[in-house]
Amino acid sequence: MNERVTNISAILRRGLEDDIPELRGDAGSVELLGASVEGNVDTVLHALRHDIPVARINAPTAAVEYARRLAQHGVPVNALVRAYQVGHRRMTELIFAELRASHIPPAEGVAVAEAITTTMFDYIDWITQQVVAVYEAEREQWLESRNSARALRVLEVLSGKKPVDIDAATEAIRYPMRWHHLALILWYPDTGASSDELNRLQRFARELAEAVGTDAAPLIGAADRTSAWAWLPYRSEQSDAVAEVRDFASKRPDAPRLAIGIMGQGVSGFRRSHRYALRARSVALIRGDVEPRIIAASDPGLSATALLGGSIAEVGEWVGEVLGELAADNDNDARLRETLRVFLRTGSSYKAAAVELDLHFNSVKYRVGRAVSRRGRPITDDRLDVELALLICHWYGAAVLRPNSD
Repeated sequence: MNERVTNISAILRRGLEDDIPELRGDAGSVELLGASVEGNVDTVLHALRHDIPVARINAPTAAVEYARRLAQHGVPVNALVRAYQVGHRRMTELIFAELRASHIPPAEGVAVAEAITTTMFDYIDWITQQVVAVYEAEREQWLESRNSARALRVLEVLSGKKPVDIDAATEAIRYPMRWHHLALILWYPDTGASSDELNRLQRFARELAEAVGTDAAPLIGAADRTSAWAWLPYRSEQSDAVAEVRDFASKRPDAPRLAIGIMGQGVSGFRRSHRYALRARSVALIRGDVEPRIIAASDPGLSATALLGGSIAEVGEWVGEVLGELAADNDNDARLRETLRVFLRTGSSYKAAAVELDLHFNSVKYRVGRAVSRRGRPITDDRLDVELALLICHWYGAAVLRPNSD
């Protein structure tokens, strides 16, 4: 059989292609498969002929390179393992056919068969371990390299420093840049930033995208060691997309903190949605680890509030000047502020505010009066300032309030 290595290898290669569809690649991959098979056949036959211990054998160069090629092309590792199993079976059939055609006495034939079977099994087991290790290392490196290039291209698109070829960007990022997008930022607070948590964020984003029915796979990437960025793609604008995302996340006890951008189209919409998601997250981070876990740029007043968050100390000082004692950080003033905020937002209607707050008409009227009294002056002259200050308190909470002095 050592004299017929090429013919035997060709038989095995054709069998592998017939039995394992994943191995039917391009011409280069098929040629490398043949070289891998021939390298293994030649190596194992020489080991049998010269009684070379299997533990001293390294996987043939072609077999190692073929494992790398499969990893780069995304062929599942089980296809590689199965190739060795199928090749083992077919090689054993050929060897036993040779034994049957020989004139070895039966007793000696059994001993020969046992020796060959043992060596073959040990060889396949040992070489499979080697090529799988090569595959896994190459796959990890390949994905890391590809994802790094993808992340770099995403950052280039977001920066807006140079014109973007939409079709080229779509191909490089593997995401439909011409479509409508909804950007998300996901994070787990105070987690210690482990790689497992980043995997959890990415898994959650994929499950969310499937649940809300995006029209293609989402774009997901690690923003840093504690958070992930994501974009949900839609062929057309979806007016209820934010509500669907919020509904899914709110029902999941394991959901991360979530900042949602606004729907946007094309490259400009891709950037704008992300920018609004960043603003929403900035508000959430200033608020700290308090409710709500899910915050959206489209929430009333949030985007305007986010624009004022550059110097939170100065914002807090201004809020105190506008609201007076009503800016105290305690539960009673918090109730008064929220009642006054809703009252003003509903057109100074006690009735409409009572419906929204689920309170009695007289309770709303009493609280509004108390809020104005706590402020120390009427709200007729600077109503816009008061509304903005209340809005800031609603979103930033304790970060802009005075320590309670009561």
